[in-house]
Amino acid sequence: MSSNSAPETATGPVARPKTTGLHVGDAGPGVPKVDPIIVADDVRRSFGGVTAVDVDHLEIPRGAITALIGPNGAGKTTLFNLLTGFDKPDSGTWSFDGHNLSGVAAYKVARMGLVRTFQLTKALGLLTVMDNMKLGATGQRGERFWASLIPALWRKQDDDIEEQAIRLLEKFKLDAKADDFAASLSGGQRKLLEMARSLMTKPTLVMLDEPMAGVNPALTQSLLDHILDLKDEGMTVLFVEHDMHMVRHIADWVVVMAEGRIVAEGDPYTVMRDPAVIDAYLGAHQELDLGVVTGRIDVIDADATTDAAASASADAQALVDAGIAEEEGVAAASADGAPDSAAEKPVDDAGQSTDRSDEDKKDRS
Repeated sequence: MSSNSAPETATGPVARPKTTGLHVGDAGPGVPKVDPIIVADDVRRSFGGVTAVDVDHLEIPRGAITALIGPNGAGKTTLFNLLTGFDKPDSGTWSFDGHNLSGVAAYKVARMGLVRTFQLTKALGLLTVMDNMKLGATGQRGERFWASLIPALWRKQDDDIEEQAIRLLEKFKLDAKADDFAASLSGGQRKLLEMARSLMTKPTLVMLDEPMAGVNPALTQSLLDHILDLKDEGMTVLFVEHDMHMVRHIADWVVVMAEGRIVAEGDPYTVMRDPAVIDAYLGAHQELDLGVVTGRIDVIDADATTDAAASASADAQALVDAGIAEEEGVAAASADGAPDSAAEKPVDDAGQSTDRSDEDKKDRS
């Protein structure tokens, strides 16, 4: 694996190096990785007649930031729940760092070094921020009934845990809130607290479920930096996100789900141009059959009202040329906040617009 530095821009944060060389062979659904930390095979989960997850093979690269994207209902959070032991699959096996996790309880998975956060934060509102942090530490002697009666057995360890918690709170700029109840924190601060608490276990893999959901834009860059820091500190990150600008900015590898299946894998810039992503995730055009795009149904069985042949042979560049999909570079510029055309109109010293286009339009009418 290697890292490529993106060019620095005159404004905004400096882009950090991307990790490359993560896969073996051509990128695509289920492509083998050079050093996978998670390997999943034939994982299925249904709810009634709805198949939420139908993953034939998936590998998550070690030491990189992987984004799991897809439309609502694609099965991303369900896959998270299965991998971390919060739900049980109908079938399938998966391993973490060489250890089989099939049937392993969530708390045991966390002790092995695989931790997760939730889309809706799970901070305990009636405990202080510090107490929430200390709960995240594992192997605490004072949690045992008889040992808890003898402070000398656990006091030193408790002091060490508190020191670790203070260091993390300072890193996440929550140290001033240490004695406040978690319920008093803003949504963004709770996201930071949950991420900081997950690090109390000193994990190997951190899984973040929509870390930017509901976060004040003022805290967005702080969260991005903290996620990048996890990688710099030697951890692997897998996160679910809908913000494509964020995905392009921090992800080394992208996995795309639709209808419970993996439909594309690759680096962010390649994946954004993949026809399966354009059709299934970005909603390029309505006449294509999503079932054909994901491989759930054959062309011959597609909805007669759709263009099934086009679904199976869709070309990303053709969609861009036809104006159906947007060029990735243009999308990135829009996401970066291209200035409004109205804001670019020239003005005189008095602040009045010197643009006569509006007056010319009136004269012609």
